[in-house]
Amino acid sequence: MLCLAVGAGYAALLYSAKAPWSKPLNYALAALRFVVVSFLCFLLLSPFLKTTTSTTEQPTVVLAVDNSQSVGLFTPGPVLAQATAGLQQLAATLRGRGFTVETRTLSNASRPARPDSLRFQAPATDLDGLLSGIRDGYDRRNLAGVVLLSDGIVNQGRSPVYSEFSFPIYSVAVGDTVPKKDLGLPALTYNRVAFSGNKFPIEAEVSYDGFAGGTAVVQLRENGRVLQTQRLKLPVGRRRQKTTFLVTAPAPGKRRYEVVVEEQPGEFTALNNNKFAYLEIVKGKLRVLLAGAAPHPDLKALRAAILQNDNFDLITYLPGIAPLKSQDFDVAILHQLPTRGGVGAEVLAQVRARRIPALYIIGAQSDFNAYNSLGTGLTITPRGAQTDEVTPVLNPAFSRFTFEEEALRRFAAYPPAPVPFGDLRLAGGAEAALFQQVGRLKTRKPLLVLGGTPAQRQATLLTDGSWQWRLQEAADHDDRPEAYDRLIVRTLQLLTANANKKRLDVYPTQDAFTTQDDVTFGAETYNAIFERIFNQSITLTLTDEKQQTRRFSFTNGEDGAPLHLGALPGGLYRYAARATLGGQAQQDAGELLVQEQQLETLDARADHNLLYQLSRRSNSRLYYPSQFARLTQDITAANAKPVIYSQEDLKDLINLKWLFFVVLALATAEWAARKYSGGI
Repeated sequence: MLCLAVGAGYAALLYSAKAPWSKPLNYALAALRFVVVSFLCFLLLSPFLKTTTSTTEQPTVVLAVDNSQSVGLFTPGPVLAQATAGLQQLAATLRGRGFTVETRTLSNASRPARPDSLRFQAPATDLDGLLSGIRDGYDRRNLAGVVLLSDGIVNQGRSPVYSEFSFPIYSVAVGDTVPKKDLGLPALTYNRVAFSGNKFPIEAEVSYDGFAGGTAVVQLRENGRVLQTQRLKLPVGRRRQKTTFLVTAPAPGKRRYEVVVEEQPGEFTALNNNKFAYLEIVKGKLRVLLAGAAPHPDLKALRAAILQNDNFDLITYLPGIAPLKSQDFDVAILHQLPTRGGVGAEVLAQVRARRIPALYIIGAQSDFNAYNSLGTGLTITPRGAQTDEVTPVLNPAFSRFTFEEEALRRFAAYPPAPVPFGDLRLAGGAEAALFQQVGRLKTRKPLLVLGGTPAQRQATLLTDGSWQWRLQEAADHDDRPEAYDRLIVRTLQLLTANANKKRLDVYPTQDAFTTQDDVTFGAETYNAIFERIFNQSITLTLTDEKQQTRRFSFTNGEDGAPLHLGALPGGLYRYAARATLGGQAQQDAGELLVQEQQLETLDARADHNLLYQLSRRSNSRLYYPSQFARLTQDITAANAKPVIYSQEDLKDLINLKWLFFVVLALATAEWAARKYSGGI
C-alpha cells in the first residue's frame, strides 16, 4: 500500500497542474507514472518468486549380465540363446509397462550396453564389482530391481553374498551344474626368480572329476618342446593331486614354461588342461653393501626391505667394528656417508675405485661438502642445521619405474621425516623420483634423486627417517610394508640395471604384464657426452614366440610419457629398438613377459547356490531361462511406483531481466507522448 501511495502522490504532483494536452492523455500519462513509480518502490522491498518444479522418474530395472567366457563356453547353446532372447523380450515388455530398462555387463559396468549385442568374452568374473557398481551408480534413483544373468562362478573380487544390497536381485541361472568328467590345472606354484645353473621346482596341482583310480600324463614344455613327462596316479576319494617338476635354470633371461595335462577320452573340455609359469632367470644374487656411519634404525629398515627379495645377497658394515673386505659389490647403500670426521673413508674409496652404483642416504651426520663432490647429480647447500618435516609425493614425470595406486595411498599416510633445509639443485641428467610434501603443500624440491653417469649410476634419499615410514606402514597393513620395500628394491634394481654406456635405453615399465594390461614402454636417449636429450624418433619391434613381429614408432618427450601398446596376447616377446642419435645409429634390445590369465577355464561347473542366496537375501527368488514369463509377472507384481521429485527455487524479482525492459518501455512511452504533445 505504501508503494501505491508513493506512486499515486508522485503522479498527482506531476500531472495535477494544467497541461498543454488533453485530459484523457493527462490521465493516461499519470497512470503510466503511477505504475512505474509504484513498481520501482515495490522492487526496493526485494520481493522474490517461489517456484516449485516437479519431475517424475519411472521405476528402473537393470539387466546385469555376466558376459564372462565361462558362460559362453559351458552353457549349452540352446539355453544361452533362450536366455539372451528372454532378456530382450523382458526389456521390451517392461518398457511397454512404463519401466526404464538399462543393461550392465562385466565389460561395461559404468555405461549401458545393449541386450542384443552381448558377447561372452570377459576374461574374469567379478559379480560383487558389477552389483556394487550398480548400487553406487543408481544411488538415490528409483531402482526397482536388478535382473542378474549368471552362472554363479566368481573368480575375481569377493563373493557378492558378503555385500549388502538394498534392491531386489532377480537371479537367472545359466551354465551347467552337472559334474563333468574333466581334468584341469587349477594352480601352479613356483618362484618367479631363479638363478642360472640352480635347480628350481614347479609344482602343478591337477584336478580330476570322473577319472579317479586312473592316471594322468603331465608334461612340462617350453616353446612346444617337451622337457619332462610324468605319469600321475589319481587316487580314489580325492579330487586333486600334486606333482613337481625339478628344472635346471638355463641362461639368464625371461622364460615361459607350459604345464600340460594330456586330454583323455570322454573329457568334457581341454581348455583348462594347461597353465603357464613365468620366470626370470638371473645370473646370480646381486651383492649389496649396506654401510652406515653409525648404528641407526634406518639400517634395520633397509636390511628388512632388501631381505624380502631373494635376488639380493646383503653384507652390512659399520666402521670400526670389523675391517671391510675388498670384494666386488654390485651396489652400495651409504647411510650418512660421507660423514663429518672422515668415518667410513675406506668404504667411499672402494665405491669410487670400483665405480660401484650407490644409494646415498643423507642425515644429520652427513658431510655436505664431501657429498657435493661425488657427482651424484644433486648439490645440497644447507642453511645451518635447520630441517623440514616432509612426506614423499610422486613426481608424475618420472617413468623409470612405476608406483601403484595403493603405494601412493600408503605414501600419503607416512609420518613426516626430516630433510635438510636449504638449496637443492639438480644437475643435467639427474631426475627426481619423489618430491617433498610439507604438510599439505606439494613442493618441487626433490626427495629421491636418480643421477650419476651411465658408468656409475647414483641415487640420493634426502632423509634418515625413512625407518618411520616402514614402521608405520607395517602397523597399518598387517605387518606388510610393501610400498616401502618395493621403493628400496626398485631403486637398487634401477641402479644395477644397464650399467653401461648405452645412448639408447628402451625398457618395459613393469617386470611383467597380464593379457588385460596396457603394455607400456619407456625410453631414454643421450647425446655423445651422455646428457639426456628428448624428442628423438624411435622404432620398436616386438617379436613373439611364433616369430611374428609388431612395429611401433614413437618419440620420447620431455614429459616422460610412455609408449602405450595396448593389450597383447600372452607369451614371451623379444624387442629391439632403433634410433639415430647425432647422426649415429643406436639400438637396444630386451625381453617382455605377458602373462595369460585363464581364470574362466578353471571351473566348468556353475554355482547356482550362490545365485539362490543372493536372491533369497533380497526377498526374491531364482529363475531359469525358461521362466522369463514368470519373472516378468513378479517384477510387475512388485508394483514399483514412479517417484515424483519436487524442487523449490527462490529467485529475486529484481533479477528478472525482462522486467527492466518492461519498465523501460513504460517510461519511454510516457516520455515520447509528452514530447510529441509539446511537453518536456
